[in-house]
Amino acid sequence: MPMYRVTTSGMFSGAFVSTLLLVLAFGFITVAGCTQTQPSADSTSPSDETQADSPSMSSNELSQTGELASAEGALMPLDRSVSLLDIGPRLVSSQSTSSQVFIDQAVAQGSERQASNIEARVDSLLDLMTLEEKVGQMTQFELGMVTDDDPFPQPINQEELQRVVRDYHVGSLLNVVDTAFPLDHWHEIIGAVQEEARQTRLGIPVLYGIDAMHGANYTQEAILFPQAQGLAATWNVHLVEEVGAITARDVRASGIPWNFAPVLDAGRDLRWPRLYETFGEDAHLTTAMGLAINKAQQGDDMSGERQVASTLKHFIGYSVSDSGRDRTPATISEIELREQHLPPFEAAIDAGAASVMVNSGEVNGVPVHSSHYLLTDVLRGELGFDGLILTDWLDIKKLVSLHHVAADEREATKMAIEAGIDMSMVPSDVSFIEHLTSLVEDGEITESRIDESVRRILRLKFELGLFEDPMAGIELADEVGSDRDRQVALQAAHESVTLLRNEDDLLPLSEDQNVLVTGPTSHSMQSLNNGWTYTWQGGGRAQDLFHEGRPTVMEAVRERVGEAQMTYMPGSTLTRLDQIDEAVDAAHEADVAIVALGEGAYTETAGNLQHSLMLPEAQRRLLQEVAATGTPVVLVLLQGRPRTLGVAHEAADAIVTAYNPGTEGGQAVVDVLYGDVNPSGHLPHTYPSRPTGYALYDHKHSERLDAEFGTDGATPLFPFGHGLSYTTFDYSDLTVSETSLSTGALHEGEEVEVEVTITNTGDRAGSDVVQLYMSQEFASVTPSVRKLKRFAKVDLEPGSSETLTFQLTWDDFSFIGRDARPVVESGPFTIQVDSLDAEITLTGAPTSNAALLPRVEQAVQPEPSASM
Repeated sequence: MPMYRVTTSGMFSGAFVSTLLLVLAFGFITVAGCTQTQPSADSTSPSDETQADSPSMSSNELSQTGELASAEGALMPLDRSVSLLDIGPRLVSSQSTSSQVFIDQAVAQGSERQASNIEARVDSLLDLMTLEEKVGQMTQFELGMVTDDDPFPQPINQEELQRVVRDYHVGSLLNVVDTAFPLDHWHEIIGAVQEEARQTRLGIPVLYGIDAMHGANYTQEAILFPQAQGLAATWNVHLVEEVGAITARDVRASGIPWNFAPVLDAGRDLRWPRLYETFGEDAHLTTAMGLAINKAQQGDDMSGERQVASTLKHFIGYSVSDSGRDRTPATISEIELREQHLPPFEAAIDAGAASVMVNSGEVNGVPVHSSHYLLTDVLRGELGFDGLILTDWLDIKKLVSLHHVAADEREATKMAIEAGIDMSMVPSDVSFIEHLTSLVEDGEITESRIDESVRRILRLKFELGLFEDPMAGIELADEVGSDRDRQVALQAAHESVTLLRNEDDLLPLSEDQNVLVTGPTSHSMQSLNNGWTYTWQGGGRAQDLFHEGRPTVMEAVRERVGEAQMTYMPGSTLTRLDQIDEAVDAAHEADVAIVALGEGAYTETAGNLQHSLMLPEAQRRLLQEVAATGTPVVLVLLQGRPRTLGVAHEAADAIVTAYNPGTEGGQAVVDVLYGDVNPSGHLPHTYPSRPTGYALYDHKHSERLDAEFGTDGATPLFPFGHGLSYTTFDYSDLTVSETSLSTGALHEGEEVEVEVTITNTGDRAGSDVVQLYMSQEFASVTPSVRKLKRFAKVDLEPGSSETLTFQLTWDDFSFIGRDARPVVESGPFTIQVDSLDAEITLTGAPTSNAALLPRVEQAVQPEPSASM
């Protein structure tokens, strides 16, 4: 019989409900909208992050608290009834689409979207507005400002709603209070808000926003998908587009027209606690996946009942702080900024993305919320963005309390507006309204500057069709959580699962084997989902909201082989041993051991690594001691970032990583382990062999130096793009249309055609990701060893082949030069696909894209003074 043991280890005056009172009453709040966080236990104490000098500083000035998920992890009850879905035909094929073809089509489709007569309607309405009404439109409050504290789900407080919408003319709300709402409560909340807005003098609807990061995760009935990191591991742009379409429909069916996604931050620091929200370390992969989400969300007409407005976040450089910790300073050269960080944003803006959320941190000593260079010169001027620029949570206040670049909040408000902010996520008092109104009345900010922002806000409301029907889409509520949605989620989880090692073909497993399932993530829904799951941190009430019938990894194994052939023993929590002796004893009796390790749930600052990227010692010891029994070991990794294993990885005969695959992920992992599904996931990041000194896939040649002056210093445990299959693939006939070409011809539009053939040489159907890399032998700026330029996911039956053609253009041969402009220089280039390579030599003088300005020297111009 299986052995079981679960180890749990200036506010509004009068009646206005403030977030601070909620903190005092309950000890925590759960917030969304990319919040700054501190553990609730530490909320009254200065921390090393905030460097709080003033004991009177309120949470609203510095950070918000939230109920954190347990550091030990949280297991599900053992007496649950679960079942496995029948695996039907794949609903979304890969279509062998070239990544660049998809990108070009998404940009073309988005740039053609144009709503009729909007500008005239915006101007007419703007002419009728008072200054107070305009400033109100630039203000965003969190939902708790207009609801009662209890009971759950929190009802609207009509008096406070009227005060917010009528008296302060607030144009936007966001968030969920505490925990995900059911659909009917969302309809009640949004309906009440929009009805109140309808009764105002001008009847301007409220723009409501939410963080739907892996499905409509704040709507209880909605299906949850893999987090972005897992979606990127599918390398299937059409599947990711389908996930985005379902998410958009579910958000709109909740009554919400605006989603704070996709995250386009480059996931290039593996320590960063928000890595799982990114599409990996590569700009090209991130661009393709980000455009898939943006295309699906906004569609051809944002007023459609299945569409929402996208928000690109977080502009820019948020993900590469020097410390690897959330919201800490980043030092980014102009070349790196333009090479690694700008391209996904530029493509999504060209595709018509509606809004941008700003990086909460600082870049090169300047908080981005105060950077005229980044928000106006680059984002507005260079990239041509004319959509809505939104702050993150509390971030104008933090120019005073956290960054110390403004003497007071009034000065901070002026600084942010002059930098280019359109809307302030205040989110819990009227300070922004008071300060901005005063600044205009005193002549320090012109009303014409206010009009610029209000025009963008009104335009988005018209584009979303809110004036015609602010509740469009709620009639689709019956579609939310459908069986088809579950099948798409299961397919996405299947395709994300990445087989990293399979010694002696240990996988797939056989049903007649006796199996031990152990490890702290083996019976955890939190580890399958991570943060942004019903609650902001993925803990607390979220534990009770996971949909019935969805199995954990352990439960899926049990359903697959039966209780008589499975033994379960936790072995450890996330950080300490728990029944390891019993797990080792069980391993002696098993034919194979599945050891599931990784992380629990966290979001933002709460996920900062306290010590090291290394997986906690207790988990590594469990893996090693189970393997020491001689029983073959399958290591399953469920985690938001690639935690290093030290020598412990050597104990695993097979290694599978599933990232955070969502609520269908338990079955997806087991379907792969037992061969019902052939794995096709590929790493969207480099999996490092050590917690420090690791190099990303596109590292510079000098990063290969090791301690013995050899060239092994950039050797990962598993490289970017790696992924194994239960079949075999052969690559052949790599050809290029031109082996010699002038830089001038490229600049004039000539292209290089690359062909390659892939064949399934195994005995079962499978999918592989064709990855085309380019390397430049030498350049005036040190080149990367290689860069991903194209990819395509290909589905092949046994014995079948497919020839793919990729077109390379001037952009693909370019790099960011010493003057911060793209340039193409002569010399030899290598095209690499799998183990094949071909050479191309460029001749002639360098060619540059002179249209991109400003130059580097303009980047270091002094920021506008807050006192100007």
